[in-house]
Amino acid sequence: MTDDASSALLTDRYELTMLQGALQSGAANRRTVFEMFARRLPENRGYGVVAGTDRFLDALERFRFDTAALDYLADAGGIDDATLKWLADYRFSGDIWGYGEGDCYFPGSPILVVEGTFAESVLLETIALSVYNHDSAIAAAASRMALAAENRPMIEMGSRRTHEMSAVAAARAAYLGGFASTSNLEAGRRFGVPTAGTSAHAFVLVHDTEREAFDAQLRALGIDTTLLVDTFDVEEAVRTGVELGGAALGGVRIDSGDLSRSAFRVRELLDGLGAADTRIVITGDLDEHAIQALAVAPVDGYGVGTALVTGSGAPTASLVYKLVARSAQGSGDELEPVAKRSVGKPSKGGRKWGSRRLDESGVATAELVGEQEPQEGPRLRPLLRRLVTGGEVVGREPLEAARERHARAVAELPESAYRMNRAEPVIPTHFGHEAGD
Repeated sequence: MTDDASSALLTDRYELTMLQGALQSGAANRRTVFEMFARRLPENRGYGVVAGTDRFLDALERFRFDTAALDYLADAGGIDDATLKWLADYRFSGDIWGYGEGDCYFPGSPILVVEGTFAESVLLETIALSVYNHDSAIAAAASRMALAAENRPMIEMGSRRTHEMSAVAAARAAYLGGFASTSNLEAGRRFGVPTAGTSAHAFVLVHDTEREAFDAQLRALGIDTTLLVDTFDVEEAVRTGVELGGAALGGVRIDSGDLSRSAFRVRELLDGLGAADTRIVITGDLDEHAIQALAVAPVDGYGVGTALVTGSGAPTASLVYKLVARSAQGSGDELEPVAKRSVGKPSKGGRKWGSRRLDESGVATAELVGEQEPQEGPRLRPLLRRLVTGGEVVGREPLEAARERHARAVAELPESAYRMNRAEPVIPTHFGHEAGD
């Protein structure tokens, strides 16, 4: 899919059948409020991370039913001419608020609020959930790994373990969540994520000897490169690397075996060879738990692939997009709350606002979700910001801004956020009167 291709068919058919029914019943033009939120966090997650906002805004601007899309729908059948005519002129003209990308969220947080007619707002359900569920899951996994790594740099290298386009989005979300770089070049081109990478075992094996391979890599990439030292014998490879690259050799990478034990042995060997500044990078099926277990080992950086791009056990953020308010009649101004009461899947009616309560030290103590727009104060941080006004995108921002917001949001969380195994969110969510309305 090209950068400017229509995103209108990245949706479910039932969005269009609901539209067709609403056009016939007259409900299509009712003013509505939809909210996206999580009923609960994935198991063992103390907080969620909002990610995908900028990608969603891109998709919104491209959400147009062009000739090719309309021809497909006409040929596929089931969509009447009146609905096809309406779709041909579709442009979202409502308002959207959202939590700032990179911010943390908790159960019930209204992380995306869409106000517009039912017809134009319901069509955005699938594309919004598709983007946010994927990116937020990856960003949350990345954030936990960053906490476990304790400021040691990490490279995202999971492109070969997911769909080729998911890999690009995952690299962006990982960078937002605290990773330093990615191996994915398209993420570098499209989103400006720093890229990194040196060589795999194939590069060593294609040469007649490991020495020849290291020599070729050093000559091609310079002495600051990182040599992969576990193709054959780790200690022999380290000795060869230092002999060829000298004490200024940039780094060595270990990808297999007992990673902690190997890191200690290699650090001792490097120091003994006078290469005290040579970095040790660890890769190989890492997740946040493995990274945390390596905290005491002499490791300078990590490369993470499979666990990251699959959400480290939580491949979706389980976000939902629900109608919470609608006009009483037609397109009138007065909105009334609506909510589903399904067992296990209830929703809370009414348009809501989110804010975060802080203690006197600036540490978050609660997520507040109420009906009145909050005013910022020394111990209260409003969370919703304008993303779209009258159909025009107004809330776009650089990826670096979202990355910096995430760093601030995590620093604001209580110390319990650093626990990789927990049974509940690190702060509670208070609704309605509990939130101070």
